[in-house]
Amino acid sequence: MAPEIFVEILKESLQMVILLVSAIILPSLFVGLIVAVFQAATSINEQTMSFLPRLIVTLLALSWGGHWLTQKIMDFTFTMVERIPEVIG
Repeated sequence: MAPEIFVEILKESLQMVILLVSAIILPSLFVGLIVAVFQAATSINEQTMSFLPRLIVTLLALSWGGHWLTQKIMDFTFTMVERIPEVIG
């Protein structure tokens, strides 16, 4: 039960979280930036104009990448279950 094992597991967990969250957030970030530039150029200050496209893109990212996201989580979970003897022993 060396501390290095726990540090490695924490590192892998954080990398997985960053990967999964960025797959959902980055498309929404780009659409939000495009809408913000459009709103600044046209002086339109409508709140739903910035919220609705980001919501739609986030839902599309979840629906298109849902299978991939689920597969990554399942692979990570199986890897962690296989590493239980390494952590215990």
